[in-house]
Amino acid sequence: MRKFLVVLDDSKECLNAMRFAAMRAQHTGGDVEILGVIPPDEFNHWIGVGSIMREEAKERIHAHFEVFAKWMRDKHDVDPRLVIREGKVVDKILERIEQSEEIGLLVLGAASGRGGPGPIITQLMRQSASLPVPMTIVPGEMSKERLEAIT
Repeated sequence: MRKFLVVLDDSKECLNAMRFAAMRAQHTGGDVEILGVIPPDEFNHWIGVGSIMREEAKERIHAHFEVFAKWMRDKHDVDPRLVIREGKVVDKILERIEQSEEIGLLVLGAASGRGGPGPIITQLMRQSASLPVPMTIVPGEMSKERLEAIT
């Protein structure tokens, strides 16, 4: 079975990546795995404060995931799986792909504007020739109707 790996973050373009992955999974009989990454720099505090902040970050990821998961289950009959890791986002994406042979496609949303597509895409593009799976970049400004038409 093929899994679509999507990175969960607070960006606007994340929504289109989730939409694309859910629609493709529904049409192809695949699954969606959602990766939430907690950056290491969030915990450079005292030990007690760091552990509280880590738990709060996990709770935020779970809450955000539940919104997408409910939508995927209700609208697309797809039951996504959540994986949470701590570390640098690109490192954790590559690590997760290497850990799971079922992951067949990495789906990322591209930001619009002068800042470029976003730091994750920018870093992964430098390594694109050696990525272990194909990467689909979904424009963050693409309409829901257009996404439905192409999936």
